[in-house]
Amino acid sequence: MGQAAKLLRSLEAEEYLAWEASQKERYELLEGVPHAMAGASEAHNLLVGNLYFLLRPVAQEKGCRVFFSDMRLRVSERTFYYPDLMVVCGEDPNPLYKERPCLVVEVLSEGTEATDRREKLWRYREIPSLQAYLLVDSRARRVEGYFRTPEGWLYRVWEEGEVEVPCLGVGIALEEIYREVLQ
Repeated sequence: MGQAAKLLRSLEAEEYLAWEASQKERYELLEGVPHAMAGASEAHNLLVGNLYFLLRPVAQEKGCRVFFSDMRLRVSERTFYYPDLMVVCGEDPNPLYKERPCLVVEVLSEGTEATDRREKLWRYREIPSLQAYLLVDSRARRVEGYFRTPEGWLYRVWEEGEVEVPCLGVGIALEEIYREVLQ
């Protein structure tokens, strides 16, 4: 026998935050519907760790903060994500989530790539404070970036050299991003 049918109902932001606090797993909220988060690979964890290590000192010098994996990003009243990494400069005071990142990074894997490239790209670009969205591949040395310009969004790919991080005014070497990954 299967499980009994459950009524699917949409959650508002405050309901979601209270409900998720009582759960063992983490859940993203997409248009009011919670979705369980998958675990991450070793390569994924190393990449996020490397990026945090590389960006944190620069962010601190500029009065910014770097958050990874466990901090929610509210992109609308009924949609919250857990980006792999984000940089927030300026005031963004809610302790449960952030709303004004200047940089969002997602690490691509087989299971997340489609969502990161379509759904999240579309939604992240609507965040007024966002200057860049980086997609870091966990299977190949390749970083893709979407950058806000006065003319619109610019797309760029790196397979060598330094990846631009405009809101911090730095470049980070691809070699350092992939340190101990894909050796």
